[in-house]
Amino acid sequence: MPLIELETLIRAPVERCFDLARSIDFHERTASETQERAVAGRTKGLIELGEEVTFSARHFGVRQRLTSKITAFDRPWHFRDEMLRGAFAVLRHDHRFEAREDLTLMRDEFYFEAPLGLLGRIAERAVLVRYMTEFLRVRAQILCAHAESEQWRAYLEAP
Repeated sequence: MPLIELETLIRAPVERCFDLARSIDFHERTASETQERAVAGRTKGLIELGEEVTFSARHFGVRQRLTSKITAFDRPWHFRDEMLRGAFAVLRHDHRFEAREDLTLMRDEFYFEAPLGLLGRIAERAVLVRYMTEFLRVRAQILCAHAESEQWRAYLEAP
């Protein structure tokens, strides 16, 4: 099962970074390339332990639905979302945060397994590891830019 690990240093408080990472609204606004929309479960605000969300998105030109559940939660240090239904055989994403003076170290640990046995393992090596790494890298850069500027306020402050 492939594991993708990314680290991002962010000049913002750990609580802000953690909450941006679990904001459904932030996820939707910053995943425009894949047209992700929350369509069931928690569809707005900050997702919590035990809650589920179903996203509709377009990957590789195909409209897909992915339902995830928050299965671990320790604010502001860690949360895990795990796929309940979707295109992968297995998908687990650990979001880890560490306060370092005026910085936050955000660590993504993304485990996945493609369906279809041998064919899926070939797809993982040929396409999926690179695709998912880039997807996570871009999302981390967007989160960093929002957390370090005043843009985070649009997602975490009450109107």
